[in-house]
Amino acid sequence: MFGARNVRENPRPQAESSEAAALECRGLVKRFGDVVAIAEFDLTVKPGQVLALLGPSGCGKTTALRLIAGFEEPNEGTISVAGRTVSQQGLSVPPEQRKVGMVFQEGALFPHLTVEQNVAYGLARGNGRAQRVDEVLALVDLAGLRYRMPHELSGGQQQRVALARALAPRPQVLLLDEPFSNLDPRLREQVREEVMAILRASQVTAIFVTHDQQEALLVGDTIAVMNNGRIEQTDTPEAIFHSPATRFVAQFVGMVDFIPAWVEGSRLETEIGAVTWPVPSEHGSPNGRTAAVPDGSLEVMIRPDCLECQPSADGQGKIVAREFQGAFYLYRVELPSGHSVRCLLSHIDELPLGTPVSIGLRHGHTLRPFVDGRAAG
Repeated sequence: MFGARNVRENPRPQAESSEAAALECRGLVKRFGDVVAIAEFDLTVKPGQVLALLGPSGCGKTTALRLIAGFEEPNEGTISVAGRTVSQQGLSVPPEQRKVGMVFQEGALFPHLTVEQNVAYGLARGNGRAQRVDEVLALVDLAGLRYRMPHELSGGQQQRVALARALAPRPQVLLLDEPFSNLDPRLREQVREEVMAILRASQVTAIFVTHDQQEALLVGDTIAVMNNGRIEQTDTPEAIFHSPATRFVAQFVGMVDFIPAWVEGSRLETEIGAVTWPVPSEHGSPNGRTAAVPDGSLEVMIRPDCLECQPSADGQGKIVAREFQGAFYLYRVELPSGHSVRCLLSHIDELPLGTPVSIGLRHGHTLRPFVDGRAAG
């Protein structure tokens, strides 16, 4: 692992305006025949920010990157990089002039060129070329391998060469399209840590595409969750996980269950407990909703770590399934209504199937209400 000594001395050029976003996409639409791959896609990334673009396979993540890079042209909408419009109706700046770098899934190194030659490939010839190659090779801790051929490198080293090549021209925005998907799990974790350290050290603005929720939580300063060509929610990893805006986001990011709820006076009641209604805001005051019963289907979101589960002959639940996960057991508990929830308990809390249990919220946890698939608070 490399250290802080690898931070390059020459900072990247600043955005044209201190107020300008590093990247801004507004109203992007991309159609392939009758298929709408991108629909009303809006995204803003701040300078120096790493944004994780998260979503299931086929949701349009790679297409969005290709639009930003200039490999595809949108049917509608605008794209701006550091305050400069690079794509709009009647205008399409070529990829090589957008100041956007890209790291592909497979690295895509030139097999007949050395490490040094691969990194230098996109740089203009001149007095500063060799110095810039030295800088980025030091940044990715590969200066000692500059004369190796790609086939002489490990998978992780190849990805670091691909990253160095993308960083060499000092892009305003770096795009990474699932760069670790071809690595085995252990190597993937190691290379991810190395690459993220490089990105932090270089202070580059980056969009990191992944379908792995855990990876998104680890790498992103901000996460944008994508579904069917649209951004469903953009927020911090903590807010995405604990305060999802839609049922889709809740189900895609982490393990979650939903059970019915109903309003009784100022309380939102469920089979496992109750919370205040209307829902308090993050500042502790009501969010402006009345205590009237909302129109539509009302339910609450529960994650397995939110629940206490204790053996009890008078409990309202019964264990119907369990999974051993090493340090934990994941139990599925059936409730009287027929709905079920999952509980995550320590490995020392070994409970047989059929055990009657009492179930309730852990201290400090709450129930997030949803009406017709959207967060109600």
